[in-house]
Amino acid sequence: MHFKNLFSFFKDRKKNQYLFIVLLSVFLILTAIVLLLPTTVIDLQFSEVIQKTSTPTLDFLMRAISWFGATPVAATIVIGSALIFAIRGCRREAIFTLATLLVSVITFGIKILIDRPRPGEELVNIVEKVQYQSFPSGHTSFYVVFFGFIIFLLVRNRYFATWLRYAVVIVLLVLIFSIPFSRIYLGAHWFTDVAAGFVLGILVLWGLIRGYLYESKRTTN
Repeated sequence: MHFKNLFSFFKDRKKNQYLFIVLLSVFLILTAIVLLLPTTVIDLQFSEVIQKTSTPTLDFLMRAISWFGATPVAATIVIGSALIFAIRGCRREAIFTLATLLVSVITFGIKILIDRPRPGEELVNIVEKVQYQSFPSGHTSFYVVFFGFIIFLLVRNRYFATWLRYAVVIVLLVLIFSIPFSRIYLGAHWFTDVAAGFVLGILVLWGLIRGYLYESKRTTN
């Protein structure tokens, strides 16, 4: 697998400006939709389709996928990963890994501002009852940022054997792309919640990667 083109993209200022504008615009549009239409047709349709097949096995699987986003678990795996990097002498990686927790702070702040209620039992099947507001999805944004940053580090740096790195990357990608479905299936979020969480996650991940590459270049010069 060749990632030189991907890494060079982050060094292209003009392309990065376009990416930032597009992602921010999409997030703001989703926010406006949620403020104007608390429950959209597309939200209801997505929930209906995803929850159409409901079994105890699926309940367990979807709960398992979401488990890593629970606050105590998320904090533990982030701090644990940072400690592993620190023990290996990778100070910069440890600091930026800890910085992935910032997305949770940002997400919580937006939740308070938008104050969108969670899906109700009269509209969807609630498999897992959760607290706090609904928009955007904190699980989704956290998965994109934390797991996405770990993927970036594993691809860029040869910490372990190639087969192990790619095996971990595949598992993390599965988690990233399955968490939106998990949150909707569990009745914890609407489609617009997870879509906004995904976009917000990409924005924060983009910023972290840019910062990491800048810091790497600065310290090697």
